[in-house]
Amino acid sequence: MHDECDAEWVRPKPARDAIVSVLTEVTEIEAETVDELDTYLDPDALRAVNRQALFGRPRTAAVTPSRRDRAVLSGVVFAVLFAQVLLYPGIPDLVVALGGTPAAWDGDVGAILDAGKWFLTVEFLGFVLCAGLWGAFSDATGRRTPLIVAGAVVGAAGYLSLGVLGSFGTVPYGGILAVRFLQGVATIGAFSLAITTLMDLEGGQGANMGAAGLAIGGGTALGSPVGGALYSLGPLVPLYAAAAVLIVVGLLSMLATDRAPTPARRSPAAVLRGLQGRPSLAVPFAFGFVDRLTAGFFALVGTVYFQSAFDLGAGATGVLLGAFFLPFALLQYPFGRLSDRIGRVIPVAAGSLGYGFAVIGVYYAPTPPAAGGAMLLVGVVGALVAPATMALVSDLAAPEQRGVAMGGFNVFGSLGFLSGIVGGATVAGAVGFRAAFFAVGFAEIALAVVLFPVLLRLDVPVGRGESVDGG
Repeated sequence: MHDECDAEWVRPKPARDAIVSVLTEVTEIEAETVDELDTYLDPDALRAVNRQALFGRPRTAAVTPSRRDRAVLSGVVFAVLFAQVLLYPGIPDLVVALGGTPAAWDGDVGAILDAGKWFLTVEFLGFVLCAGLWGAFSDATGRRTPLIVAGAVVGAAGYLSLGVLGSFGTVPYGGILAVRFLQGVATIGAFSLAITTLMDLEGGQGANMGAAGLAIGGGTALGSPVGGALYSLGPLVPLYAAAAVLIVVGLLSMLATDRAPTPARRSPAAVLRGLQGRPSLAVPFAFGFVDRLTAGFFALVGTVYFQSAFDLGAGATGVLLGAFFLPFALLQYPFGRLSDRIGRVIPVAAGSLGYGFAVIGVYYAPTPPAAGGAMLLVGVVGALVAPATMALVSDLAAPEQRGVAMGGFNVFGSLGFLSGIVGGATVAGAVGFRAAFFAVGFAEIALAVVLFPVLLRLDVPVGRGESVDGG
């Protein structure tokens, strides 16, 4: 080809091949290499090629491996949260069916709070103890997908076992709690490693964590109303539904490509110790703790508050919880992409302030529709915070430490959820619902104020990892 065109072809081979492919398509000639194309095109012909056809062709709708993996992994995250939240609207009835402390209403709110507290707590105890271990093991072995499959399938078996044992009615409640603990150990592995594998994908960490957040919010948004409806069929029905959903996505997760970085030949214990060199991770861990504290608070205390203050059943309570989770689900992906462009500080700090005030506002809603509107606002500001916080974990962790870093994030998140359940129930039972709502809301506000200067000092450039249109 003429000299003036030579520079245009000095490109990496994949780029040259792509150009040849486009040129042969738009000029309807047959050529497989640059040299063959040279026999057909002179510089004038090359310049005459429609620029729109060369550079502005519409994208195909083909599903790339990254998009497929993002869909599969998001499905795992969705299923774990959907199964978990299915149980929340009717926790008092479920605990009775499983042989726990009777939780008849009879105006005794304290009895209801106590009845559900340990059933929720023991699952999150499994989360706390084992989330980091799952992550460390995956980082040490360089494998994630088989562990996701195992966690989902064993978690499904746990839900199924709870339903079967509850139907027999002969197993002591301590045995029920032991199975619940093992179910929590399994499902946190599937959940945490699915999010970690999303981190391994291309496309910008805000976008990837937005996809995870969309799955989290979607699972919880649908879980509440669907769970409320399933309880009308029987108190154990949500357990069987949770098992069915997890077994399906557990098998589907086998389709995901394992993209874990090559392991550094370190033991899981050494991987865990490696986090000590990244103290900045304490910032997203702290926000994860408080954000999940509010989720735990609404899972039990919020449920009991809505039912006692407005005389609602499980179905209507599920709708109110869903008012939070719907915007929380739908807005996380666009807000995650936004954090890729403007950085993490504004979404995390401003969102946390708004989140705290919105939580307090729920208590002052005088009617169920007003409470639904307040929960809607909580969902919007929560969607601003969540993906940016998870993306910050990925920004600050080394690629070979993502599994244990996300495991650590989920440990702190699970501790927060536990604190929301136990602490919220304790404060609400001893002092009242108003004090409980204020305690949770101001915890979020105080953290945003205290850690704002630290957020500003974190060396996380705006747009880090951004290639939001990739994958």
